[in-house]
Order: sequence, then C-alpha cells, then structure tokens
Amino acid sequence: MDAGFLSSVTFEALQGSAMIAVMGILQRLFGAKPQPAERGEAATIALRSGATPDLVKLSGTTTIGSEVIAAFAQRADPDDTGYIEVNGSIQREPNNPLDPDAVAVFVEAERIGYLPGYVAQTVDLSAQGSRPVRLQIFTQLLEKGLRAEAWCWLGEHAPQWKWSEQNRPPLSAGAKRRDEHRQRDRLIREALARGGERAADFTAGTVDGLHYLQTVEPIKQLKREGRLDEALALCYTAIEGAERAARREGTSPAPFYTEQAAIVHRKLGQRDEEIAVLRRYVDACPPRYRESSLKARLDKLLA
Repeated sequence: MDAGFLSSVTFEALQGSAMIAVMGILQRLFGAKPQPAERGEAATIALRSGATPDLVKLSGTTTIGSEVIAAFAQRADPDDTGYIEVNGSIQREPNNPLDPDAVAVFVEAERIGYLPGYVAQTVDLSAQGSRPVRLQIFTQLLEKGLRAEAWCWLGEHAPQWKWSEQNRPPLSAGAKRRDEHRQRDRLIREALARGGERAADFTAGTVDGLHYLQTVEPIKQLKREGRLDEALALCYTAIEGAERAARREGTSPAPFYTEQAAIVHRKLGQRDEEIAVLRRYVDACPPRYRESSLKARLDKLLA
C-alpha cells in the first residue's frame, strides 16, 4: 500500500479547487472500513474522574514482554493465527525503580507488559495482592521481528473487546499510519456533522475541502517516495489551513507543516524559499508566541 500511496496524485491536482479530487484519492487509499477509536474519550473521562476504564491497552509488550509472548504464542497459538484470548493476572510492583505505582500483567506467571500509568494509579489493587483479568493478545511477524500488542479487560462484566480475530488492530508501521489517518479523517467528519463551534473550528482549518490535519501522513509519504514538489504543494495548502485556524483561535499555526515545507526547500536547495516560509510562520504568530524552534532556524539562516 505504501509504495502506491497517492500514486495518481499529480502536482497540478494538489492546487486550487482541484484539491477536492485529492479527498477522493485519500478516501480510496485510507477509506477502508473505519475502526472504532481507541476509546480515547472514555479513557479521558476516566482519567479526569479518577475511575478505571474497563478496557486498556498494555505497554511494554514489544519490549520487555516480546520474548515471553513469543514463547507463549508458540504454545497457545500453534496454528499461528496471531490471536490469543487468555486469562491472566495483574500485580503491583512497589519496588519498581521507575514507577512505584507500576502494575505488571502476567500470563502463566510470566510478565508480558504493564498497565498504562494513569490506569495503574486508579485500579483497585493492593501492593501485595493480585487480581485475575482477561487478556487479548495479537501478534504479527514483521521484518524486524515479532510485533505483539495486548489489551486487558478490567471490567466486572463480560469483556467487550474493541478488536477481534477477524478485525485486527494495526501492528505494522504502515498499518498504524493508515489507521491514524483514518482516525483523523473520522474525527473531522464527525465534528463537521455535529455543527456548532467545534464544526466552525474545523471549517476554519479547511482549504478546498481538505483540513490541514488530513495532510500529515500524505506529506510524509510523498517525502518518503521522493515526490518533493507534490509534498511541497500539499504543505502550502496545509499551512494556509493552519493559519486560518490559528487566526480564529488567536494562537500560533500548527508548526509541522511549515517545518516540513522548510525541510523540502532545504532538500531542493531553495534557500530563499526556505527563509520565506519560515518568515511567513513567524509573521503569522502573535508576538508572545514568536519565539520558537522555527524562528531559531530562521535566525540561523539569516545570520
């Protein structure tokens, strides 16, 4: 998928009102069945209220837990489906040198990862006790080795998983990028559909039907493919959207798009254009926000 990303987008199609056509291309490339969000809203509400969410994604499964999960997968998943649902347990690690509130997650008495920090602080678990949990583990063999991610059900009722054996989470870097893009796209579409101030905020950041947040991955991919002129055109469309949104909010534009444009200009040997786009960003910032890494870069070029 990555190799052909935006393969039919021309430099001309990325300009003016033809940007609407790009939306169709993005939809075809990233428009697979939208996945439910990572329950981010529920997690945010839980964090603010001090409650513990029912479903949480574990940390450390691809680092400290990778060897344990690989060995367990050989035993529990002989058909190599890449999916395991299993009973496990959680236990605090009061002597953990990095986090005395850490809660480790175990399968067959072996640690496969940890609960996120915000969950570890709220979960009902004594320093000496342990608690049974239900776990969902996904594995995929990639070029760099086994990739493993796991979810833990902490609720009292039957698990309500986000993912399943048939509906797997993205594990590879490319799949994660596509999923992130779909989530951004869904966020924008849902906000616009609801109307009100939030819709007005997103509308302010939209140029020819494309919100600047929707350009993040396309810009990166065009750069990866060496299609610098096309990446640059998309950067400037995003810069315009970011500036419009910033004017509405009275703050600085999102810097990513200017930074990417400056990088591309540098690669193309276009020093004057690099200075111009950096100066454009600084000028767009309210005076109290002008000191930034981009201004430092501009000052260095002008020195």
